[in-house]
Amino acid sequence: MAESAELILDGKSISLPVIEGTEHEKAFDIGKLRDQTGYVTLDSGYKNTGATKSAITFLDGEEGILRYRGYPIEQLAEKSNFLEVAYLLIYGALPTQAEFDNFKYQITQHTLIHEDIRKILDGFPSSAHPMGILSSLVCSLTAFYPKSIAPEISKEELDLNIVRLMAKISTIAAWSYKNSVGHPLIYPRNDLDYCANFLYMMFSFPTEKYEINPVVVSALNKLLILHADHEQNCSTSTVRLVGSANASLYGSVSAGINALWGPLHGGANQEVIEMLEAIEADGGDTSKWIAKAKDKNDSFRLMGFGHRVYKNFDPRATIIKKAADEVLQALGLKDSPLLKIAQELEQAALTDQYFIERKLYPNVDFYSGIIYKALGIPTEMFTVMFALGRLPGWIAQWKEMRENKEPIGRPRQIYTGELERDYVPMSERA
Repeated sequence: MAESAELILDGKSISLPVIEGTEHEKAFDIGKLRDQTGYVTLDSGYKNTGATKSAITFLDGEEGILRYRGYPIEQLAEKSNFLEVAYLLIYGALPTQAEFDNFKYQITQHTLIHEDIRKILDGFPSSAHPMGILSSLVCSLTAFYPKSIAPEISKEELDLNIVRLMAKISTIAAWSYKNSVGHPLIYPRNDLDYCANFLYMMFSFPTEKYEINPVVVSALNKLLILHADHEQNCSTSTVRLVGSANASLYGSVSAGINALWGPLHGGANQEVIEMLEAIEADGGDTSKWIAKAKDKNDSFRLMGFGHRVYKNFDPRATIIKKAADEVLQALGLKDSPLLKIAQELEQAALTDQYFIERKLYPNVDFYSGIIYKALGIPTEMFTVMFALGRLPGWIAQWKEMRENKEPIGRPRQIYTGELERDYVPMSERA
């Protein structure tokens, strides 16, 4: 007999089926609760509500486990590359050599963007935030590829939309940076791999040769892999919710970018660097700021420590710390004052009982912020980098939602407003 839970309500017994996932996560199925009882559940922020069944990412915050399609993040970060992980997330399996070569070739052939999109970019002031540009230009792709908004699209058209978005977002992201600093736009090169090509478009100039550092390329690959998906977070849930209305892939991802732009979601690595710069400007005395973090009457808190989901450690942080050390060594930045502050804070978090007891360990945002700063990427571009990495996950989640034929999302609410009242003409209002 299938397992179920019993709800006693108004003297009646209601049976709630128990759903169990492949990793033994259990949930009460309340899909028919309102029909049977007239009641809905209230779960502010959906902290305890499973909005979907998904076969993409498994996350266990208590045990510090993160797997994409069953593969441990540690193995993927060490042995794979970003495009292969993107294929895995989107299509559900690691590609054969022929599948991967074709995927990579197709993306390479679609990195150019329509010149009319460049005209849209020209309309943004140089002060425009790169995330605003990224969101707007990704959404504009729907206008350039109108077949993408059809309720039913062929597999060939869907694959083309996926390839276009994977290819063009790196160009759009790099151009959003160039726009913000007033530099000439750099067109993509088909002879470079995905990460090297992005760095080339970001940092090269038409007037001189650009040398690509393999250590930097490797670190960027790892960063993008580690951010590629993270279960049903705010931006991913946004992509699925918008997509459930049969919105195009471009429009749905644009909505996800806007959700990620919120400082409570995607701004953590930027906050890390701003904190380190504030400590440096104050004289660099980390003991003072550690004491402030411990003071319950002080509003200051350390950025990049602990995690809302991971309760013991962030499995991504261990991987990216090693990459951070390699990048700083390769770029000759081991003695940077800012990085010295970061190392002192890191050491305190790993050895001080106050932080150990509260599980305030350095997380992936702490180390990724340090790497981006070392690469010369400005802080306002950090969330764009996050979006670049998260794109495969958004695509995979949107695709899964469509393939599962999930109904349009429509959360309920508990109304707390005024009771019924009659309209009063303006002349009679007090």
